[in-house]
Amino acid sequence: MENIELFDLEKTIAKDIFDGKIYPWEVLKDIKDFIIKLGATLSLEEYNHPSEDVWISKTAKVFPSAYIGGPCIIDHNAEIRHSAFIRGSAIVGKNTVVGNSTELKNVILFDNVQVPHYNYVGDSILGYKAHMGAGSITSNVKSDKSLVVIKNKEQLIETSIKKVGAFLGDNVEIGCNSVLCPGTIVGRNSIVYPLSRVRGVIGEKKIYKDKDNIVDKKE
Repeated sequence: MENIELFDLEKTIAKDIFDGKIYPWEVLKDIKDFIIKLGATLSLEEYNHPSEDVWISKTAKVFPSAYIGGPCIIDHNAEIRHSAFIRGSAIVGKNTVVGNSTELKNVILFDNVQVPHYNYVGDSILGYKAHMGAGSITSNVKSDKSLVVIKNKEQLIETSIKKVGAFLGDNVEIGCNSVLCPGTIVGRNSIVYPLSRVRGVIGEKKIYKDKDNIVDKKE
C-alpha cells in the first residue's frame, strides 16, 4: 500500500519527507535528519527551542513531567501529557495528543492523531486522525531480529530494515490492548477490534475482528 493511498500529505508539517518515496517504510531512515533540517527553518516567534534539536510550538501544551528528547518537533496545539516519553526522532502533528506514559521513537504523527494512554509507537507513521486505544502498541522488532518483511496476502515485500513498526492510514481506529506486529499496514478508515494481534496489510474501510474475520466497513 503506497503513501498516497494511506495519507493526506497536506495534514503534516513533514509533507516534504515523502517526496520521491512510494512506500511508508522508505521514510523511516530519514526522519532524524529531516527534523534537524526542518527545525532550523522554523520561526522562533512560533516555536520555542528549549534544547538542541528540539522545537516546540508556543501553542502546544507540555506537562512538566514529560520527557522530550531530540531531535523532535511538536507542532501547534499539540498536548504532551504527564509522563509522556519522547525518545527522539519524533514529529508530533498539530492538535495531536501524546498521553500518559506513552512512548515515541522515530515516528511521524500526522495532525490530530491520538495516542493518549499507555501506548508505544516506534518506527511508525500514523496518519491524520489515527487513534490508538489504551494499551495498544506497535511492535517494531521481530523476535528473531531478522529484517522485516511486509506480508500482503501471498505477496512478500522485503524492507531490508530491522526495525519497522506500523503504518496507519488516515482515520484508523486501533482497539485497546492490541498489538501491531512489525510491518503492519492498516488502510484508511479501518477499525481494529480490541485485544487484536495484527500482522500484514489490512485494506481500506475494513473491520478487523481477527485474522480470519476481516469484513467491509459499512458507510
